[in-house]
Amino acid sequence: MQLKRLSRSWPSPWRLVALLVAVGLLATMAAACGGDEEETPTGTTTPAATGAPNTPAGTGSPAATGTAATAGSPSSEVCGPAAREATLSPDPSPGISDTEIVLGSEAILSGTLGAVYATVPNATKAYFDYINDTQGGVCGRKIVYNVEDNHDDPARALEAARKLVEQDKVFAMVGSLGDGPHPGSWDWLNDNGVPDILVSAGGARFGADPCGRPWTVQMIPSYTIDGTFLAEYVAENHPGKTVAILWENDTVGQDGSAGVKQTLDPSSNPIIAEESYEYTAISIASEVAKLAKSKADVLVLNANLGFTSQAITTADRLGWHPQLVMPYINGDELVYNFVRPELMEGAVATDANKLSTQKETDPVVAEHFEIMDKYDGPTPTNFTMYAQILGELAVDILSRSCDNLTREGLMEAVESTTDFHSDLMLDGVNISFSPTDHVAYQSTRYLRSTVDENGKGHWEYFGDVRHFEIPTQ
Repeated sequence: MQLKRLSRSWPSPWRLVALLVAVGLLATMAAACGGDEEETPTGTTTPAATGAPNTPAGTGSPAATGTAATAGSPSSEVCGPAAREATLSPDPSPGISDTEIVLGSEAILSGTLGAVYATVPNATKAYFDYINDTQGGVCGRKIVYNVEDNHDDPARALEAARKLVEQDKVFAMVGSLGDGPHPGSWDWLNDNGVPDILVSAGGARFGADPCGRPWTVQMIPSYTIDGTFLAEYVAENHPGKTVAILWENDTVGQDGSAGVKQTLDPSSNPIIAEESYEYTAISIASEVAKLAKSKADVLVLNANLGFTSQAITTADRLGWHPQLVMPYINGDELVYNFVRPELMEGAVATDANKLSTQKETDPVVAEHFEIMDKYDGPTPTNFTMYAQILGELAVDILSRSCDNLTREGLMEAVESTTDFHSDLMLDGVNISFSPTDHVAYQSTRYLRSTVDENGKGHWEYFGDVRHFEIPTQ
Protein backbone atom coordinates (compact mmCIF):
# COMPACT_ATOMS: atom_id res chain seq x y z
CA MET A 1 0.00 0.00 0.00
CA GLN A 2 0.71 4.55 0.71
CA LEU A 3 2.38 10.65 0.89
CA LYS A 4 4.48 16.01 -0.44
CA ARG A 5 6.51 18.89 -0.75
CA LEU A 6 5.42 21.66 1.60
CA SER A 7 7.02 25.05 1.92
CA ARG A 8 9.47 25.45 4.77
CA SER A 9 7.92 28.81 5.60
CA TRP A 10 5.80 28.10 8.67
CA PRO A 11 2.17 29.27 8.60
CA SER A 12 0.21 30.36 11.65
CA PRO A 13 -0.11 27.69 14.38
CA TRP A 14 -3.76 26.93 13.66
CA ARG A 15 -3.21 26.65 9.94
CA LEU A 16 -0.05 24.63 10.43
CA VAL A 17 -1.83 22.07 12.58
CA ALA A 18 -4.59 21.68 10.03
CA LEU A 19 -2.08 21.33 7.23
CA LEU A 20 0.03 18.82 9.12
CA VAL A 21 -3.01 16.73 9.89
CA ALA A 22 -4.02 16.86 6.25
CA VAL A 23 -0.74 15.73 4.77
CA GLY A 24 -0.10 13.18 7.47
CA LEU A 25 -3.29 11.25 6.95
CA LEU A 26 -2.52 10.02 3.44
CA ALA A 27 1.04 8.81 3.63
CA THR A 28 3.24 6.46 1.63
CA MET A 29 0.54 3.99 0.68
CA ALA A 30 -2.24 6.61 0.38
CA ALA A 31 -3.45 6.02 3.87
CA ALA A 32 -7.05 6.65 4.65
CA CYS A 33 -8.43 9.60 6.56
CA GLY A 34 -9.08 9.60 10.28
CA GLY A 35 -11.79 11.11 12.40
CA ASP A 36 -14.36 8.41 11.79
CA GLU A 37 -16.79 7.16 14.38
CA GLU A 38 -15.64 3.65 15.12
CA GLU A 39 -15.97 2.41 18.67
CA THR A 40 -13.46 4.02 20.96
CA PRO A 41 -11.40 1.88 23.32
CA THR A 42 -11.71 2.88 26.94
CA GLY A 43 -9.04 2.71 29.56
CA THR A 44 -5.67 1.07 29.15
CA THR A 45 -5.72 -2.27 27.39
CA THR A 46 -3.41 -5.00 28.56
CA PRO A 47 -1.38 -6.29 25.61
CA ALA A 48 -1.99 -9.83 24.54
CA ALA A 49 0.90 -12.21 25.06
CA THR A 50 1.15 -13.69 21.61
CA GLY A 51 4.89 -14.16 21.64
CA ALA A 52 6.18 -12.54 18.47
CA PRO A 53 9.06 -14.46 16.93
CA ASN A 54 12.41 -13.48 18.38
CA THR A 55 14.70 -13.80 15.39
CA PRO A 56 17.16 -11.22 14.05
CA ALA A 57 15.79 -8.76 11.52
CA GLY A 58 16.69 -9.51 7.95
CA THR A 59 16.97 -13.27 8.39
CA GLY A 60 14.45 -15.10 6.32
CA SER A 61 10.94 -13.86 5.61
CA PRO A 62 8.90 -14.51 8.77
CA ALA A 63 5.13 -14.49 8.63
CA ALA A 64 3.23 -12.52 11.23
CA THR A 65 0.33 -14.48 12.63
CA GLY A 66 -2.72 -13.68 14.73
CA THR A 67 -6.10 -12.08 14.20
CA ALA A 68 -5.05 -8.63 13.02
CA ALA A 69 -6.75 -8.77 9.66
CA THR A 70 -9.93 -10.40 10.85
CA ALA A 71 -11.13 -8.29 13.74
CA GLY A 72 -14.39 -9.76 14.92
CA SER A 73 -16.23 -12.79 13.59
CA PRO A 74 -17.46 -13.01 9.98
CA SER A 75 -21.11 -12.12 9.69
CA SER A 76 -21.67 -14.99 7.27
CA GLU A 77 -20.21 -18.39 6.52
CA VAL A 78 -21.28 -18.13 2.88
CA CYS A 79 -18.62 -16.46 0.71
CA GLY A 80 -17.81 -15.68 -2.91
CA PRO A 81 -20.47 -15.95 -5.64
CA ALA A 82 -22.99 -17.56 -3.28
CA ALA A 83 -22.71 -14.60 -0.90
CA ARG A 84 -23.41 -12.17 -3.75
CA GLU A 85 -26.23 -14.10 -5.37
CA ALA A 86 -29.01 -12.42 -3.41
CA THR A 87 -27.90 -8.94 -4.46
CA LEU A 88 -27.25 -9.70 -8.13
CA SER A 89 -29.45 -7.77 -10.54
CA PRO A 90 -31.13 -9.71 -13.37
CA ASP A 91 -30.53 -6.73 -15.66
CA PRO A 92 -27.37 -6.36 -17.79
CA SER A 93 -24.53 -4.72 -15.89
CA PRO A 94 -24.45 -0.95 -16.47
CA GLY A 95 -21.39 1.00 -17.51
CA ILE A 96 -20.41 -1.34 -20.33
CA SER A 97 -20.77 -0.37 -23.99
CA ASP A 98 -18.98 -1.38 -27.16
CA THR A 99 -16.52 1.47 -26.62
CA GLU A 100 -16.34 2.22 -22.87
CA ILE A 101 -16.08 0.80 -19.38
CA VAL A 102 -17.31 3.38 -16.87
CA LEU A 103 -15.83 3.20 -13.37
CA GLY A 104 -16.47 5.41 -10.35
CA SER A 105 -14.91 6.48 -7.07
CA GLU A 106 -15.91 8.62 -4.09
CA ALA A 107 -12.87 10.33 -2.61
CA ILE A 108 -11.78 13.40 -0.68
CA LEU A 109 -11.25 16.09 -3.31
CA SER A 110 -11.93 19.40 -1.54
CA GLY A 111 -10.91 21.29 1.55
CA THR A 112 -7.59 21.10 3.34
CA LEU A 113 -7.52 17.31 3.17
CA GLY A 114 -8.44 17.30 -0.49
CA ALA A 115 -5.29 19.21 -1.36
CA VAL A 116 -3.42 16.01 -0.59
CA TYR A 117 -5.97 13.22 -1.04
CA ALA A 118 -7.06 14.25 -4.53
CA THR A 119 -3.63 13.27 -5.86
CA VAL A 120 -4.57 9.59 -5.54
CA PRO A 121 -7.67 9.39 -7.80
CA ASN A 122 -6.12 11.97 -10.12
CA ALA A 123 -3.00 9.83 -10.53
CA THR A 124 -5.10 6.70 -11.08
CA LYS A 125 -7.03 8.56 -13.80
CA ALA A 126 -3.76 9.62 -15.43
CA TYR A 127 -2.71 5.97 -15.53
CA PHE A 128 -6.05 4.94 -17.07
CA ASP A 129 -5.57 7.67 -19.70
CA TYR A 130 -2.13 6.21 -20.41
CA ILE A 131 -3.67 2.76 -20.89
CA ASN A 132 -6.38 4.21 -23.14
CA ASP A 133 -3.76 5.98 -25.26
CA THR A 134 -1.16 3.23 -25.52
CA GLN A 135 -3.28 0.06 -25.37
CA GLY A 136 -6.69 1.22 -26.50
CA GLY A 137 -8.04 0.67 -22.99
CA VAL A 138 -8.97 -2.80 -21.79
CA CYS A 139 -11.20 -5.42 -23.40
CA GLY A 140 -11.20 -3.20 -26.50
CA ARG A 141 -12.91 -0.41 -24.53
CA LYS A 142 -11.67 2.90 -23.15
CA ILE A 143 -11.77 3.34 -19.39
CA VAL A 144 -13.86 6.27 -18.16
CA TYR A 145 -13.13 7.15 -14.54
CA ASN A 146 -15.66 9.37 -12.76
CA VAL A 147 -14.63 10.63 -9.32
CA GLU A 148 -17.02 12.38 -6.94
CA ASP A 149 -16.08 14.38 -3.83
CA ASN A 150 -17.16 12.71 -0.58
CA HIS A 151 -16.08 15.78 1.44
CA ASP A 152 -14.64 13.46 4.11
CA ASP A 153 -18.19 12.85 5.31
CA PRO A 154 -20.14 9.56 5.40
CA ALA A 155 -23.43 11.14 4.32
CA ARG A 156 -21.76 12.86 1.39
CA ALA A 157 -19.98 9.61 0.51
CA LEU A 158 -23.34 7.86 0.20
CA GLU A 159 -24.67 10.74 -1.86
CA ALA A 160 -21.65 10.54 -4.16
CA ALA A 161 -21.92 6.76 -4.52
CA ARG A 162 -25.63 6.92 -5.35
CA LYS A 163 -25.00 9.56 -8.01
CA LEU A 164 -22.27 7.48 -9.60
CA VAL A 165 -24.35 4.30 -9.57
CA GLU A 166 -27.83 5.63 -10.29
CA GLN A 167 -27.09 8.56 -12.57
CA ASP A 168 -23.66 7.94 -14.09
CA LYS A 169 -24.38 4.19 -14.33
CA VAL A 170 -20.88 3.09 -13.38
CA PHE A 171 -19.93 -0.54 -13.80
CA ALA A 172 -18.00 -0.63 -10.52
CA MET A 173 -16.57 1.55 -7.78
CA VAL A 174 -12.78 1.44 -7.87
CA GLY A 175 -10.43 3.08 -5.37
CA SER A 176 -12.88 4.96 -3.14
CA LEU A 177 -10.88 6.76 -0.48
CA GLY A 178 -11.25 7.46 3.22
CA ASP A 179 -11.76 5.59 6.50
CA GLY A 180 -14.09 8.33 7.69
CA PRO A 181 -16.41 8.72 4.69
CA HIS A 182 -16.45 5.24 3.15
CA PRO A 183 -18.58 3.64 5.90
CA GLY A 184 -21.38 5.85 4.58
CA SER A 185 -21.43 4.08 1.21
CA TRP A 186 -20.07 0.56 1.53
CA ASP A 187 -23.17 -1.07 3.03
CA TRP A 188 -25.37 0.53 0.38
CA LEU A 189 -23.01 -0.70 -2.35
CA ASN A 190 -23.04 -4.23 -0.92
CA ASP A 191 -26.83 -4.21 -0.54
CA ASN A 192 -27.18 -3.18 -4.18
CA GLY A 193 -24.66 -5.58 -5.67
CA VAL A 194 -22.15 -2.95 -6.80
CA PRO A 195 -18.45 -3.93 -6.83
CA ASP A 196 -16.61 -1.78 -4.26
CA ILE A 197 -13.05 -2.78 -5.01
CA LEU A 198 -9.53 -1.59 -4.19
CA VAL A 199 -10.75 0.72 -1.44
CA SER A 200 -8.10 3.13 -0.10
CA ALA A 201 -9.06 2.82 3.55
CA GLY A 202 -6.82 1.26 6.18
CA GLY A 203 -9.35 0.27 8.84
CA ALA A 204 -9.21 -3.47 9.53
CA ARG A 205 -13.00 -3.69 9.17
CA PHE A 206 -12.84 -3.05 5.41
CA GLY A 207 -11.17 -6.42 4.86
CA ALA A 208 -12.41 -8.28 7.92
CA ASP A 209 -15.75 -9.53 6.57
CA PRO A 210 -15.34 -10.72 2.96
CA CYS A 211 -18.33 -13.04 3.33
CA GLY A 212 -20.70 -10.58 4.99
CA ARG A 213 -19.69 -7.75 2.64
CA PRO A 214 -18.68 -9.74 -0.44
CA TRP A 215 -18.60 -6.78 -2.84
CA THR A 216 -15.93 -4.80 -0.91
CA VAL A 217 -12.19 -5.35 -1.38
CA GLN A 218 -9.52 -3.41 0.52
CA MET A 219 -6.40 -2.07 -1.23
CA ILE A 220 -4.15 -0.35 1.30
CA PRO A 221 -2.58 -2.19 4.24
CA SER A 222 -4.70 -2.67 7.34
CA TYR A 223 -3.37 -0.53 10.18
CA THR A 224 -3.71 -3.60 12.39
CA ILE A 225 -1.51 -5.71 10.13
CA ASP A 226 0.99 -2.87 10.08
CA GLY A 227 0.90 -2.68 13.88
CA THR A 228 1.76 -6.37 13.95
CA PHE A 229 4.83 -5.74 11.81
CA LEU A 230 5.91 -2.84 14.05
CA ALA A 231 5.60 -5.03 17.13
CA GLU A 232 7.69 -7.73 15.48
CA TYR A 233 10.43 -5.19 14.84
CA VAL A 234 10.44 -4.23 18.52
CA ALA A 235 10.41 -7.85 19.71
CA GLU A 236 13.22 -8.91 17.43
CA ASN A 237 15.49 -5.89 17.74
CA HIS A 238 14.79 -4.58 21.25
CA PRO A 239 14.05 -7.60 23.46
CA GLY A 240 13.70 -6.72 27.12
CA LYS A 241 13.01 -3.05 26.38
CA THR A 242 10.00 -1.18 27.71
CA VAL A 243 7.41 0.30 25.36
CA ALA A 244 5.20 3.40 25.33
CA ILE A 245 2.40 3.97 22.81
CA LEU A 246 0.87 7.21 21.57
CA TRP A 247 -2.30 6.61 19.60
CA GLU A 248 -4.82 8.72 17.79
CA ASN A 249 -8.44 8.10 18.77
CA ASP A 250 -9.51 7.08 15.29
CA THR A 251 -8.90 4.16 12.96
CA VAL A 252 -5.18 4.84 12.57
CA GLY A 253 -4.59 4.72 16.31
CA GLN A 254 -7.17 2.17 17.38
CA ASP A 255 -6.40 -0.47 14.78
CA GLY A 256 -2.66 0.14 14.73
CA SER A 257 -2.37 -0.13 18.51
CA ALA A 258 -4.46 -3.30 18.46
CA GLY A 259 -1.91 -4.91 16.17
CA VAL A 260 0.96 -3.83 18.41
CA LYS A 261 -0.67 -5.01 21.63
CA GLN A 262 -1.77 -8.40 20.40
CA THR A 263 1.71 -9.15 19.07
CA LEU A 264 4.07 -7.88 21.76
CA ASP A 265 4.94 -10.36 24.51
CA PRO A 266 4.54 -8.41 27.78
CA SER A 267 7.14 -10.59 29.47
CA SER A 268 9.74 -9.36 27.00
CA ASN A 269 8.45 -5.93 25.93
CA PRO A 270 6.05 -4.61 28.57
CA ILE A 271 3.91 -1.63 27.59
CA ILE A 272 4.46 0.65 30.58
CA ALA A 273 2.64 3.76 29.32
CA GLU A 274 0.13 4.74 26.69
CA GLU A 275 -1.75 7.91 25.88
CA SER A 276 -4.43 8.73 23.35
CA TYR A 277 -5.50 12.05 21.87
CA GLU A 278 -8.40 13.26 19.76
CA TYR A 279 -8.03 13.84 16.04
CA THR A 280 -9.21 17.42 16.60
CA ALA A 281 -6.55 18.21 19.21
CA ILE A 282 -4.30 21.24 18.76
CA SER A 283 -1.51 20.19 21.09
CA ILE A 284 -0.46 16.81 22.46
CA ALA A 285 2.31 18.19 24.67
CA SER A 286 0.67 16.95 27.88
CA GLU A 287 0.22 13.43 26.50
CA VAL A 288 3.85 13.27 25.41
CA ALA A 289 4.99 14.63 28.79
CA LYS A 290 3.14 11.80 30.57
CA LEU A 291 4.75 9.24 28.29
CA ALA A 292 8.18 10.79 28.81
CA LYS A 293 7.87 10.30 32.58
CA SER A 294 7.79 6.55 31.95
CA LYS A 295 11.27 6.73 30.38
CA ALA A 296 10.24 3.92 28.07
CA ASP A 297 12.94 2.63 25.74
CA VAL A 298 10.67 2.46 22.68
CA LEU A 299 7.92 4.84 21.55
CA VAL A 300 5.35 3.49 19.10
CA LEU A 301 3.58 6.34 17.32
CA ASN A 302 0.23 5.14 15.99
CA ALA A 303 -0.49 8.66 14.78
CA ASN A 304 -0.65 10.65 11.58
CA LEU A 305 2.30 12.71 10.46
CA GLY A 306 1.19 16.01 11.98
CA PHE A 307 0.97 14.64 15.51
CA THR A 308 3.95 12.35 15.00
CA SER A 309 6.08 15.38 14.19
CA GLN A 310 4.78 17.24 17.21
CA ALA A 311 5.42 14.24 19.49
CA ILE A 312 9.04 13.81 18.36
CA THR A 313 9.84 17.51 18.79
CA THR A 314 8.18 17.62 22.22
CA ALA A 315 10.00 14.50 23.40
CA ASP A 316 13.31 16.08 22.40
CA ARG A 317 12.54 19.22 24.41
CA LEU A 318 11.86 16.99 27.40
CA GLY A 319 15.16 15.19 26.95
CA TRP A 320 13.50 11.88 26.06
CA HIS A 321 14.98 10.06 23.06
CA PRO A 322 13.43 6.58 22.78
CA GLN A 323 13.65 4.32 19.76
CA LEU A 324 10.92 5.65 17.44
CA VAL A 325 8.64 3.18 15.65
CA MET A 326 5.82 4.37 13.37
CA PRO A 327 3.37 3.07 10.73
CA TYR A 328 3.69 3.31 6.97
CA ILE A 329 1.70 6.54 6.82
CA ASN A 330 4.75 8.31 8.28
CA GLY A 331 7.52 6.67 6.27
CA ASP A 332 7.91 9.58 3.91
CA GLU A 333 10.46 12.30 3.19
CA LEU A 334 7.81 14.89 4.13
CA VAL A 335 8.53 14.34 7.81
CA TYR A 336 11.88 16.12 7.45
CA ASN A 337 10.07 19.34 6.60
CA PHE A 338 8.75 19.43 10.16
CA VAL A 339 11.23 17.46 12.27
CA ARG A 340 14.98 18.04 12.26
CA PRO A 341 16.58 15.02 10.55
CA GLU A 342 18.86 14.35 13.52
CA LEU A 343 15.78 13.83 15.73
CA MET A 344 14.50 11.23 13.26
CA GLU A 345 17.78 9.34 12.93
CA GLY A 346 17.22 5.64 13.55
CA ALA A 347 13.41 5.88 13.47
CA VAL A 348 11.73 2.84 11.90
CA ALA A 349 8.66 2.73 9.65
CA THR A 350 7.27 0.36 7.02
CA ASP A 351 6.37 0.31 3.33
CA ALA A 352 5.86 -2.17 0.50
CA ASN A 353 6.48 -0.07 -2.62
CA LYS A 354 9.44 1.57 -4.22
CA LEU A 355 10.02 5.20 -3.22
CA SER A 356 9.60 8.24 -5.45
CA THR A 357 13.12 9.30 -4.42
CA GLN A 358 14.42 6.40 -6.53
CA LYS A 359 13.65 8.24 -9.77
CA GLU A 360 17.32 8.61 -10.73
CA THR A 361 18.22 4.98 -10.05
CA ASP A 362 15.12 3.01 -11.03
CA PRO A 363 13.77 3.20 -14.62
CA VAL A 364 10.28 2.06 -13.55
CA VAL A 365 10.01 4.95 -11.10
CA ALA A 366 11.32 7.29 -13.80
CA GLU A 367 8.63 6.00 -16.18
CA HIS A 368 5.97 6.78 -13.56
CA PHE A 369 7.18 10.38 -13.55
CA GLU A 370 6.85 10.44 -17.35
CA ILE A 371 3.30 9.04 -17.27
CA MET A 372 2.18 11.60 -14.69
CA ASP A 373 3.73 14.40 -16.75
CA LYS A 374 2.33 13.34 -20.13
CA TYR A 375 -1.20 12.53 -18.94
CA ASP A 376 -1.77 15.53 -16.68
CA GLY A 377 -1.29 13.63 -13.45
CA PRO A 378 -0.21 15.20 -10.14
CA THR A 379 3.39 15.87 -9.23
CA PRO A 380 4.84 12.38 -8.63
CA THR A 381 5.15 11.26 -5.02
CA ASN A 382 4.81 8.01 -3.12
CA PHE A 383 1.05 8.80 -3.19
CA THR A 384 0.91 8.78 -6.98
CA MET A 385 3.04 5.64 -7.26
CA TYR A 386 0.57 3.82 -5.03
CA ALA A 387 -2.26 5.22 -7.17
CA GLN A 388 -0.68 3.85 -10.34
CA ILE A 389 -0.32 0.42 -8.72
CA LEU A 390 -4.03 0.57 -7.91
CA GLY A 391 -4.74 1.40 -11.55
CA GLU A 392 -2.51 -1.41 -12.78
CA LEU A 393 -4.33 -3.92 -10.57
CA ALA A 394 -7.71 -2.64 -11.78
CA VAL A 395 -6.61 -3.07 -15.40
CA ASP A 396 -5.34 -6.58 -14.67
CA ILE A 397 -8.67 -7.54 -13.08
CA LEU A 398 -10.69 -6.06 -15.93
CA SER A 399 -8.53 -7.81 -18.53
CA ARG A 400 -9.42 -11.14 -16.93
CA SER A 401 -13.12 -10.23 -17.09
CA CYS A 402 -13.33 -9.59 -20.82
CA ASP A 403 -15.26 -12.78 -21.54
CA ASN A 404 -17.73 -12.01 -18.75
CA LEU A 405 -18.06 -8.23 -18.37
CA THR A 406 -20.66 -8.41 -15.63
CA ARG A 407 -20.41 -7.27 -12.05
CA GLU A 408 -20.23 -10.86 -10.83
CA GLY A 409 -17.68 -11.63 -13.53
CA LEU A 410 -15.55 -8.75 -12.24
CA MET A 411 -15.74 -10.02 -8.66
CA GLU A 412 -14.82 -13.54 -9.71
CA ALA A 413 -11.78 -12.07 -11.49
CA VAL A 414 -10.91 -10.16 -8.31
CA GLU A 415 -11.14 -13.30 -6.19
CA SER A 416 -9.00 -15.27 -8.63
CA THR A 417 -6.15 -12.74 -8.47
CA THR A 418 -2.97 -14.63 -7.61
CA ASP A 419 0.45 -13.07 -6.99
CA PHE A 420 -0.22 -9.84 -8.86
CA HIS A 421 2.96 -7.78 -8.94
CA SER A 422 3.65 -4.27 -10.19
CA ASP A 423 7.21 -3.23 -10.96
CA LEU A 424 6.54 -0.26 -8.66
CA MET A 425 6.20 -2.70 -5.76
CA LEU A 426 9.15 -4.14 -3.89
CA ASP A 427 10.44 -7.49 -5.07
CA GLY A 428 8.73 -10.18 -3.04
CA VAL A 429 5.54 -8.15 -2.51
CA ASN A 430 2.53 -9.61 -4.33
CA ILE A 431 -1.23 -9.30 -4.08
CA SER A 432 -3.67 -12.20 -4.04
CA PHE A 433 -7.38 -12.39 -3.29
CA SER A 434 -9.86 -15.19 -2.68
CA PRO A 435 -13.52 -15.45 -1.65
CA THR A 436 -12.37 -15.38 2.00
CA ASP A 437 -9.51 -12.88 1.60
CA HIS A 438 -10.31 -9.35 0.43
CA VAL A 439 -7.14 -7.62 1.70
CA ALA A 440 -4.55 -6.58 -0.91
CA TYR A 441 -1.31 -5.59 0.82
CA GLN A 442 -0.18 -8.08 3.45
CA SER A 443 3.58 -7.65 3.10
CA THR A 444 6.04 -5.00 4.17
CA ARG A 445 9.69 -4.11 4.58
CA TYR A 446 11.24 -1.93 7.25
CA LEU A 447 12.49 1.59 6.60
CA ARG A 448 15.11 3.33 8.73
CA SER A 449 15.57 7.10 8.87
CA THR A 450 19.16 8.14 8.17
CA VAL A 451 21.06 11.42 7.93
CA ASP A 452 23.62 11.98 5.19
CA GLU A 453 26.86 13.95 5.34
CA ASN A 454 24.98 17.12 4.43
CA GLY A 455 22.55 16.74 7.31
CA LYS A 456 19.67 15.77 5.04
CA GLY A 457 17.26 13.04 6.13
CA HIS A 458 16.40 9.97 4.04
CA TRP A 459 14.43 6.76 4.45
CA GLU A 460 16.30 3.57 3.54
CA TYR A 461 15.03 -0.01 3.39
CA PHE A 462 16.63 -2.74 5.49
CA GLY A 463 15.93 -6.39 6.14
CA ASP A 464 13.80 -8.75 4.08
CA VAL A 465 10.21 -8.47 2.94
CA ARG A 466 7.86 -9.83 5.60
CA HIS A 467 4.43 -11.37 5.14
CA PHE A 468 1.25 -11.52 7.17
CA GLU A 469 -0.99 -14.55 6.90
CA ILE A 470 -4.72 -14.14 7.52
CA PRO A 471 -6.02 -17.05 9.58
CA THR A 472 -8.19 -19.46 7.60
CA GLN A 473 -11.86 -18.99 8.36
